[in-house]
Amino acid sequence: MKIVVAGGDGFCGWPTALYLSQKGHEVTIVDNLVRREIDEELGSNSMTPILPLEERVAAWKEITGLEIGVRIEDLTDYEAVSAIFQELQPEAFVHFAEHRSAPYSMIDREHAIENHRNNVEGTLNVLWAIKDFAPDCHLVKLGTMGEYGQPNIDIEEGWIEIEHKGRKDRLPFPKQPGSFYHLTKVHDSDNIMFACRIWGIRATDLNQGVVYGLETEETRKDARLANRFDYDAVFGTALNRFLIQAAIGHDLTVYGGGSQTRGYLNIQDTVRCIEIACQNPADRGEFRVFNQFTEQFSVNELAEKVQKVAKDQGIDVEIAHIDNPRVEKYDHYYNAVNTNLLDLGLQPHLLTDEVLAEILTVSRANAERVRRELVLPTVTWK
Repeated sequence: MKIVVAGGDGFCGWPTALYLSQKGHEVTIVDNLVRREIDEELGSNSMTPILPLEERVAAWKEITGLEIGVRIEDLTDYEAVSAIFQELQPEAFVHFAEHRSAPYSMIDREHAIENHRNNVEGTLNVLWAIKDFAPDCHLVKLGTMGEYGQPNIDIEEGWIEIEHKGRKDRLPFPKQPGSFYHLTKVHDSDNIMFACRIWGIRATDLNQGVVYGLETEETRKDARLANRFDYDAVFGTALNRFLIQAAIGHDLTVYGGGSQTRGYLNIQDTVRCIEIACQNPADRGEFRVFNQFTEQFSVNELAEKVQKVAKDQGIDVEIAHIDNPRVEKYDHYYNAVNTNLLDLGLQPHLLTDEVLAEILTVSRANAERVRRELVLPTVTWK
């Protein structure tokens, strides 16, 4: 297939581009490199050294003989987006190209607005370009489980059967996002669903859980193909922060009570889920939602897992509960459905001690790159 991976320089996009290329697809990365600019803005960096995009792609070609196209473009520029669709005529457009950090969207008013402008405007441009220039293209859009929030009912896959005053309907699952970033994803879902209904676009919304992991089969081929690893309190997930904190001998800082529960999946499963979606496209006019995660953990459970693995490596770290900069529920009900991808062939990689030990080992080897002042939260919701 001809597949565009928008945001292909990022944590999920880069290994996805390599994986699809290895599988024989004709892959083009579209990225404006803004994530690297945000590192400079925040004074942050990836724990793993990563090469410039052009050098990464050149290394991939040298190692495998496979070529990945690169276009440095911004999805908020409609002329650039329309040119991509007219010239490449992709069969699938994999859309990772959004600011993905909840804390980043909560820094201040300006960041909240920029988060909305980048995410919502970029997705609208993609929808219009598909309508006008590639109507059979399948949009594979990365959503988030964070769209749902923490409801006191089971989380279905995008849709829910409702009976009200004696009548029934199938309606979008109610959304209770927990940040301006997650709210942009809700806007995206509504816009995509509308475009499918009105224009007959085909789309799969992948509501992804928190992604962990460092390597895929493709990134392991050469150190030049290394994926980025965020550890700071703005872009780093709770699990990433715990692993880095253990590597530098810092307390594992749990926000609040620690009973907040979310869905998680390995980066190896992320790339496979994208392939599954591309190989099994939605029908014309269909807005399809898959909940993309494999396991559920509380923050406390993650901290305990990292503490155990650290101890196995001779590192004694304490678990410390600190004030929660976010506004979220504790001791809440959380049970989400995730059957669609499993039914289509996903075979999950689970969060084992071996997986955590590998990441911790790499983190310790790169400990000198860690900027300690970044591991504690500075952005608050309050």
